[in-house]
Amino acid sequence: MALPPAIGAMPFAAQPHGHGGGCLRRPASPPSPAAALRLGPLFWPWEKVKVGPLSVSPMGFGTWAWGNKLLWGYQESMDSELQECFNLALRNGINLFDTADSYGTGKLNGQSERLLGKFIREYEGPIKSPDDVVIATKFAAYPWRLTSGQFVSACKSSLQRLQIDRLGIGQLHWSTANYAPLQERALWDGLVEMYDKVTALSNMSYPIGLVRAVGVSNYGPKQLLKIHSYLASKGVPLSSAQVQFSLLSMGDEQMELKAVCDSLGIRLIAYSPLGLGMLTGKYDASNLPNGPRSVLFRQILPGLESLLACLRRIAEKKGKTMSQVAINWCICKGTIPIPGVKTVRHVDENLGALGWRLSPAEISELESAAMAAPKKMIQNVFQTA
Repeated sequence: MALPPAIGAMPFAAQPHGHGGGCLRRPASPPSPAAALRLGPLFWPWEKVKVGPLSVSPMGFGTWAWGNKLLWGYQESMDSELQECFNLALRNGINLFDTADSYGTGKLNGQSERLLGKFIREYEGPIKSPDDVVIATKFAAYPWRLTSGQFVSACKSSLQRLQIDRLGIGQLHWSTANYAPLQERALWDGLVEMYDKVTALSNMSYPIGLVRAVGVSNYGPKQLLKIHSYLASKGVPLSSAQVQFSLLSMGDEQMELKAVCDSLGIRLIAYSPLGLGMLTGKYDASNLPNGPRSVLFRQILPGLESLLACLRRIAEKKGKTMSQVAINWCICKGTIPIPGVKTVRHVDENLGALGWRLSPAEISELESAAMAAPKKMIQNVFQTA
């Protein structure tokens, strides 16, 4: 199925919802030449940043919770509000939505992709161009995906669930270098094939690939250099690298990875920018989230008093929330954060992370407090060197 008629011209002006200055209004007149020349990252959602050939908002939204009962308490009764989340994000210029073929527990596996496809089809606003909704999905390196053809089939299955003809970014969810290095080369070849794969689209008269851009997730700097070199030898640019990145995940490896990305023109996409919720200020040792997260929070939260106090102080000074400050820090570091959302309130609050910037002094203050914290976020088990 082709992208819905009308996937341009987004109605960016939205009704304000409150919640920390969330929804944004597009300026009535074009910015002045001086404003256009300002230094620093782009912050308004309609001022897009580049990910390879794609133009995306400076913040996207993650959809890990859309179908995950175990960690995030998903219920199908949430679907109508998730549709509202999608609509509100799109109306405010957010066009990047990150998902994965493994998102969703048990028989709900792939639910996140199915919901995104449904929300695109049922969105009532104009969607005229592929850049208006950029879907970035990740393909799991399951042990039974041993050939490039099986990986391409995984991509086609995702497209079928999404009911679109072409992905924005096709990503390898993790590297198998640590435990099955021979499998990884086949997966890399699968990325090449899905980028080059010829497919006839009903609304286009020329052949194109199954994905517009290629990315990876959970790759460390050394392995990132290897796959970048391999893909380049095949004529395929590596456009993005997704990694856990936040004030709780800003160690030497993350910073080295960011430097490698900058040197190679790869855009770093920051997942878990709020540390699974630890940086929101909503939890403490006597108020833990339900489910498996509580175990992790119990280990790490007691050592975060100084960092959370710093976040709270800066948030109060700027009239923002702690979440908005933590997300804005990620943008100031030149990444595209993709906080997860499952309620309209989450979307509204996260939108308030845009349209302003932390000062260099505030960034330094936050990082000093983060580095002094005795415990950091546990890294993904699949993260490579």
